[in-house]
Amino acid sequence: MAYSDIIYDKQNHIATITLNRPERLNALSKNLQLESVAVCEEARNDDDVWAVIVTGAGRGFCSGADLSGPAPVATEGAKAESAQNKILDQYSWVGDQARAFYGLDKPTIAAMNGVCAGAGMSMALACDLRVGSENSRFRTVFIERNLSPDSGMSWLLTRIVGYSRAMDLILTSRDVAADEAYRLGLLDRLVPHENLMAESVALAESITRWPPVALRAAKRVTQQNLLNNLDDGLRNEFLHLSYGRGAANDSREAMAARVEKRTPKYTGT
Repeated sequence: MAYSDIIYDKQNHIATITLNRPERLNALSKNLQLESVAVCEEARNDDDVWAVIVTGAGRGFCSGADLSGPAPVATEGAKAESAQNKILDQYSWVGDQARAFYGLDKPTIAAMNGVCAGAGMSMALACDLRVGSENSRFRTVFIERNLSPDSGMSWLLTRIVGYSRAMDLILTSRDVAADEAYRLGLLDRLVPHENLMAESVALAESITRWPPVALRAAKRVTQQNLLNNLDDGLRNEFLHLSYGRGAANDSREAMAARVEKRTPKYTGT
């Protein structure tokens, strides 16, 4: 599928989504909003993609919503909305973005190359892991625009840093530089900027060495159990064990590689 505001690349079971509006610090134009949802769906439906890296072109990761410019033009593969569906929409584009990135049931890594703010910060929080450098910077920004958080921030941020720290960042809308972001847990890895993409790819490679169906099941059960009590969580874990076993070839390969003391070669089947 062709994109105008996203660069989409695949190598060795790793897909890289690069937001490509560097002149606007990759602010989310209407078209980029549509394309970001569509590219997540493409990666989700591609069995050759086992992990996804999300990053930005130029100096910014994503500076949030860009409310200027023309109305969106549907890209190839973007779903047309009926008038009734628009009236009944409970999520708007910000909800669609949050569900697209958080709901991409493959491991996701945000390579935080620069500033991220507002809905761009929410996009990064919706990824499973965040690798940053000294150039990384976070800002919630919503309160500055007379808005409460959207795009999943109130749900995601509290689960990542805790309630009181989330409220600190939301109510003050202060800049959070890389060192503090790492201390708070907004960043999971802090590396020199020149090594950012190499370290992000290395992290993705350390994940994609494992069987992909089990990876997806592991992500899914962990997300679902955020909302479960222990008993429901245990039952959910037992259910998800069947998904990995459903990839019978990988189950046999895992056992054979262990017995033969060699590196396994998984196929996702």
